[in-house]
Amino acid sequence: MPSLRLLAPALFALAMFGAAAPASADSFSDAQRTDIEAIIKNYLVTHPEVLEEAMTELSKRQAAAETQKHEASIAQNADAIFNSPRQVVLGNKEGDVTFVEFFDYNCGYCKRAMGDMLDLMKSDPKLKVVLKEFPVLSQGSVEAAQVAVAVRMQDPTGKKYLDFHQKLLGGRGAADKARALQAAKEAGLDTAKIEKDLASPEVRATIEENFKLAEAMGMNGTPSYVIGKQIVIGAIGLEGLKEKIGVARCGKATC
Repeated sequence: MPSLRLLAPALFALAMFGAAAPASADSFSDAQRTDIEAIIKNYLVTHPEVLEEAMTELSKRQAAAETQKHEASIAQNADAIFNSPRQVVLGNKEGDVTFVEFFDYNCGYCKRAMGDMLDLMKSDPKLKVVLKEFPVLSQGSVEAAQVAVAVRMQDPTGKKYLDFHQKLLGGRGAADKARALQAAKEAGLDTAKIEKDLASPEVRATIEENFKLAEAMGMNGTPSYVIGKQIVIGAIGLEGLKEKIGVARCGKATC
């Protein structure tokens, strides 16, 4: 909720300008300032509901401004967000709503959110799911993300990538290169080729692209999502994600 201090300018103006013409605060004498402060105090004591109304309105305006900012950011980066060749696409590739997740393999919230994503894929046949590696937590996270990009290069269909993704993100212990390679091996991928592909410029370019997108949209943690025209930062649970998908699909939480 906004601080009461944010309302001070408006209240000062209320006290000064029951009159029509604006005046500089510097034009008032000390006695006049004292009178104005008394007017403000008496008014607020008599009408405390004004504070709640003002803060509610301020919150609405801030939320609207944030929504506009998010929509503009998504519009400016739409092609890279939704159609980049450097991303993993799962679910319905021709889906009516695209669900984009930025994740880190060492993010505990991402581990729990993976179950939400899998549930959504099962329950919503019209959903297109895009995964973007966003390693922000550690050097191990960077190593795991690099292996993940090499996995995507080897498996553009995403089928083995999803198996690898579940094994690594769902596993115990910190993710790093060694754990990522083990997950890739268990998913039936060619780890020798992955080792070779780790030196490819494509690996670095993919992660750099994801970081630039995240920065452009104000994402500073994981998981973060783009769902339609909405940016969601942080884990909000399965029902919260379903509501965002509903808004993207039909303009309301439940279609």
